[in-house]
Amino acid sequence: MDPVLGMELWQIALIVLAGIAAGGINAVVGSGTLITFPALVAFGVPPVVSTMSNAVGLIPGNIASSFGYREELRGQWRRILGFVPASVLGSLTGAYLLLHLPEDAFETIVPVLLVLALVMVVGQPGLSRYLKNRSVRRAQRAGEEHVEASVGDTLSTGRYILVLVVVFLTAIYGGYFAAAQGIILIALLGLLLPDDLQRLNGLKNVLVLVVNTVSASTYIIVGHDRLNWIAVICIAIGSLIGGYFGARVGRKFSPVLLRTFIVILGLVAIWRILTL
Repeated sequence: MDPVLGMELWQIALIVLAGIAAGGINAVVGSGTLITFPALVAFGVPPVVSTMSNAVGLIPGNIASSFGYREELRGQWRRILGFVPASVLGSLTGAYLLLHLPEDAFETIVPVLLVLALVMVVGQPGLSRYLKNRSVRRAQRAGEEHVEASVGDTLSTGRYILVLVVVFLTAIYGGYFAAAQGIILIALLGLLLPDDLQRLNGLKNVLVLVVNTVSASTYIIVGHDRLNWIAVICIAIGSLIGGYFGARVGRKFSPVLLRTFIVILGLVAIWRILTL
């Protein structure tokens, strides 16, 4: 399929549904790309084109999910402003690599990244329990329900630099591929930052929004002729709906069902890429 041509009506409907699922999952878990990317690849869209189109289309969902976590973001704006430059630089680096490395290199690397992402998805429940228990223990030691202090007041200089490096490296991954970057980011932030897991999830949503916005803007400016705009519009509509409702009611979905669906689609994407 030529990346700039249209799609069949049934394909458009399925991609919109995939966008809804991805937007909702991104708000709660952070692996929505593992829904939309395999769907596009399955319909014959080249992997690089799928990645670029997916990044642009998921922006409305990222905005909706970040807005949905506005309560958890209170008191975090100093922290966010401190991390945004690392996210921007990392995203630009990842987008540059995607646009300039040979497409064969992407098709070689992506199956490995997909396996990593799927492992993170499967291991997410145990990791979430660990991070939640860690957060509770911290709160109990501090004698308060939430750690409201800013990063600058709670972290040593060395730890803060380490967090910046982690945010930067995760943003490179997000700018290059993006699948499960939210899971990777919240896992690392949960290990390094003394805060409640839901507040960290809100922080994660904003940083992922920054990464996707920067990379998507880069793709539009530099590689607009390689985008599948039908896919972009379908995913944008779906992710906006999914991101809004995912942030509100997404925690009620069956985590086991979501993870099973994601893993199946991820395996399909790996198979499709390896057989291209």
